[in-house]
Amino acid sequence: MLKWGEICEAMAHYANRAAEKLREDGLEAVHLSVLMQTNPHNGDPWYAKHAAVTIEPTSDARDLIRHATALGCAIWLPGYRYFKAGVVLSDLRPAGSQGQMFAFRDPVQSATAMAALDAVNARFGSGTLRPGSTGLKRTGSPRQSLLSARYTTRLDEIVRARSW
Repeated sequence: MLKWGEICEAMAHYANRAAEKLREDGLEAVHLSVLMQTNPHNGDPWYAKHAAVTIEPTSDARDLIRHATALGCAIWLPGYRYFKAGVVLSDLRPAGSQGQMFAFRDPVQSATAMAALDAVNARFGSGTLRPGSTGLKRTGSPRQSLLSARYTTRLDEIVRARSW
């Protein structure tokens, strides 16, 4: 069974990755949703919950992580074997399209910090520099054995037929 710390790290990782994608596309999110559920097919008790919040338009990983982990903490219940968790961003708009009259963060400072983070990761590789809440060592990872073969996109993985 996963503890809250592990789920929290996963939520932070998802929010950080979503923020990276927003910045790549020059967008900001205004609505953030978090979801968690157990596996309905393995006999465990069923639990599924989601929560959402409207936020100040941002692509700042720190803000998205803060909101995602707060929402996740609100819907997490101990004692369940969680199967799926996620962060969904919606109401996307171009970055800086509308200033806030009563902004809680400095958009220039936020953009500068995220640009520095992206520059380091672009130069030294993705994930070189990331928020500490995403965890030092990722414990959860996809099951590589379950991935589909990439015959159509990777020439080195094309099946070769031989005859003797």
